[in-house]
Amino acid sequence: MSMLWEKSETWRWIVRKTRDSKPFFLGFATLCGVVPGIIGYCVMQATNTRNPELEARLRQTARPESVMMGKVNQERLAEYLGELQRKEDTNDRYVAALRGETLTRKPYVRIQPVPKQIDTDADKEQQTDKDRKK
Repeated sequence: MSMLWEKSETWRWIVRKTRDSKPFFLGFATLCGVVPGIIGYCVMQATNTRNPELEARLRQTARPESVMMGKVNQERLAEYLGELQRKEDTNDRYVAALRGETLTRKPYVRIQPVPKQIDTDADKEQQTDKDRKK
């Protein structure tokens, strides 16, 4: 890939100018950052539609699972924002997630461990096979 850039006289000129001139370097760096940003912003504005009819039709044809998940996510967000407004310490939420635990909705009881899985018949058979081999 570098062969393409090394052979290009235009690229060599840009490298020489950015090396020798700090204002040219700053201008070139700004151009490389601002122009893609402007293009991206224009594309997002052009593709963003706020059509109330389309939104209403999509909400009517939504699957029940999607509607349920939307409600659950809305409740969780409301709970989290309420905690932030009350300036509660929310670090225990992350500690619980790292431990594989979940938070409860009971007041004053925030962390509750995930229940252990019940051994199935297949697990019991594997254990007895291991015991037999010993």
